Amino acid sequence: MSTLRPAPVTSTLVQISAIAGLAFGAVSLLLLLLGLSPMAIARAMSAGSISNWLRISHVLSIWTPLLLCASGLLFTFRAGLWNIGIEGQMVMGAVSGTAVLRLLDGIIQPDLLLALAMAGGLLGGGVWGMITGILRNRGGVNEIFGGLGLNFVAQAIILWLIFGPWKRAGIASMSGTDLLARELWLTAPPGWRVAPVALAMAVGAFFLTSLLLANTRFGLRLKAVGKNQPAARLFGIRPQRVGLTAIMLGGGLAGMAGCLQVMAVYHRLIPSISSGYGYLALLIVMLAGYRAAAVPFIALFFAGLAAGSIQLPIVLQIDSSLSGVIQGACVLSALLVHGLQKKRNNL
Repeated sequence: MSTLRPAPVTSTLVQISAIAGLAFGAVSLLLLLLGLSPMAIARAMSAGSISNWLRISHVLSIWTPLLLCASGLLFTFRAGLWNIGIEGQMVMGAVSGTAVLRLLDGIIQPDLLLALAMAGGLLGGGVWGMITGILRNRGGVNEIFGGLGLNFVAQAIILWLIFGPWKRAGIASMSGTDLLARELWLTAPPGWRVAPVALAMAVGAFFLTSLLLANTRFGLRLKAVGKNQPAARLFGIRPQRVGLTAIMLGGGLAGMAGCLQVMAVYHRLIPSISSGYGYLALLIVMLAGYRAAAVPFIALFFAGLAAGSIQLPIVLQIDSSLSGVIQGACVLSALLVHGLQKKRNNL
């Protein structure tokens, strides 16, 4: 398996600048060919994301799960693993957290129940990640294929619950389950669209992840396994165990993100609870060059794109999927830059 190595800080900044320049040029050229004004679109998206605090807080509500998922992926990428199954891990975290809230509502005090639900989300995502790791270690199933398969299983489970045991009273609906009791919501202050508790948890998880990766023996073991497994074994490191721990940690943080989507955003379980944030987090960490320092800023940019795109059909009668085109341009630009750099290094 190829290794995933964090680039030096200076090199990462140069790469990000090159990627941003290429993506901006490609998107601008495409828009001009379609007869659209790049500046008008930029103004509309900016107005939809940073024009007032309400919209900024909406961006932060998207940034929260993205940052949690990306933090989890930093563990797995550092260990040389492609945790494609993070989307399913986020879904199972939402399912596990909802199960705790439904089963213990009225039995345990709300504050304690919310804490238990978060622990349930962490556990649910971690266990789903553990299954991927066991399939890889014991069954020889590549984590990419194992993770993708488990994504489909997780989606099937959430649909079965919404249309089966947890369906709304008298009707099963794609709108999801019944709303949670109001005391089980992570609420936001007036004028906010993000729960401060959820935001604090995401920021705290990111800093803890950065600390573990940069300043602990565990972080050093992850780096050794990701760079050279045979050499790591010579130092008494067990790559399979380290990789399994990494993917469980990544799944746990994704599970927390899914649980927060239930408690702080939708206040119910819905089929699209993950909103594709797991897959988007994969792109964020790749664009960051697998380094923690750049992750919050790239995640904030992507969150701004997602929030600002809502204004496009309203102001310019342009479909909001344009944000996906911009994200795709960033990814293609990143692949081009990384490919050119690799070719240059091999000369």
